[in-house]
Amino acid sequence: MTRNRRPYATVLETIGWTPMIRLNKVTRGIRTPVFAKAEFFNPGGSIKDRIGGPIIERAEREGHLKPGGTVVEGTSGNTGVGLAIAAALKGYKCIFTMPDKMSQEKVRLLKAFGAEVIVTPTAVPPDHPDNYVMMAKRIAHETPNAILANQFYNDANPQAHYESTGPEIWEQTEGKVTHFIYAAGTGGTITGVGRYLKEKNPKIQIIAGDPVGSILAEMWRSKGESKPEGVPYKIEGIGQDKVPGTLDMGLIDDFMTVSDKEAFAMARRLTREEGLFVGGSSGLITHVALHVARRADDPNALVVAALPDTGERYLSKLYNDEWMRENQLLDSDRTTLELVLENKSRHDGDTPEIVSVAPGATVRQALRLMSQHDVSQLPVMDGSNCVGSVSDWSLSAKSLEDTKVLDAIVGQVMDGPFPVVDVGQPVDSVAKLLSKSNPAVLVRGNGSVQGIVTRSDMLNYLMAR
Repeated sequence: MTRNRRPYATVLETIGWTPMIRLNKVTRGIRTPVFAKAEFFNPGGSIKDRIGGPIIERAEREGHLKPGGTVVEGTSGNTGVGLAIAAALKGYKCIFTMPDKMSQEKVRLLKAFGAEVIVTPTAVPPDHPDNYVMMAKRIAHETPNAILANQFYNDANPQAHYESTGPEIWEQTEGKVTHFIYAAGTGGTITGVGRYLKEKNPKIQIIAGDPVGSILAEMWRSKGESKPEGVPYKIEGIGQDKVPGTLDMGLIDDFMTVSDKEAFAMARRLTREEGLFVGGSSGLITHVALHVARRADDPNALVVAALPDTGERYLSKLYNDEWMRENQLLDSDRTTLELVLENKSRHDGDTPEIVSVAPGATVRQALRLMSQHDVSQLPVMDGSNCVGSVSDWSLSAKSLEDTKVLDAIVGQVMDGPFPVVDVGQPVDSVAKLLSKSNPAVLVRGNGSVQGIVTRSDMLNYLMAR
């Protein structure tokens, strides 16, 4: 590797020549090789770093942006970062508008670069004054010495990819690339790369992915005759509710629609199986790439998927299990309590499946029982029914206050019974029952109590898993 062997004059020189990495785990059973171009290696963490400098430099050449000026743009976040990096070096201010569905990480990142960020509602029509693009236009018009970066209609956007991303892919694959997979947000990447690759080899297939809810795939399929209406979706930075001027639909050979759930699942797989920490759009693009590779079924073909950005932008979203479940994007953990009991029996050895005390036993007997079996709580069982519970902490505290308690019967001092849950209950739902005031649950199966699961048991199981 010759990269980085010499110092750079500025951070802008580190943009581009991102590595291309073969996918090995998620492609099991697929004969066609699939390579990922890891754009999160750019200094701002995304492919949009490539267009920030060229957009500003064009505005300077054309005399629209003068020293001390302001760069304004409507962005899903990544273009804002690319612009902010270039603007920081050149001494320009930045104002960005962003839809409210974008992650807080992106908002904070832009503010870290000194940008002003205005968050706008997502669920408004594209021509609504509160739409993030329309608001950016208005701010640029009203702000002295300001330009609108206008990434959706600025030719500098696809041109940057024609001059950098496309040639890199061609050289890195030694001209063997047969399919390029991406997704259109502004359309600049797929247009610039597609134009370059097809000039090199017209047989190269340019395949686009599109989120469910975006209108682009349907517009392509109907050749612009249909006028679909977009609906909200969770993936950030790709898809549209109108066709951008920087997207050349004529270069695209096929469009595939992918759901949020499929895209996020693949992004998480790329992180956990390939070590590539990426965002949801990368998951969508890879989902399409695997479909294309499977369909081609040719070891001599070569599929390239560009991965737009880093997963660090989505820690509060697609990498947050709670957020994923709230949005019905993550299947519940169907692991049942039966496996927790099995895990517990392997660790506990000769300890009975359930250690209990009768309501007529003394507190002294209950404490000895807990000490003997090294447990901190006991269900109080009357036959097959749990009628209460006792803990070493509670009994010890009461006995220290009054030693006569040691000879009292458990039924007089016991706390409430533990909840009883079915052995087939999912682990994730039971974990929510366990708390400081409710440290255990009894597990029932085939009409009888089969065991007890404590907070410690649950933690040991999760750690072992």
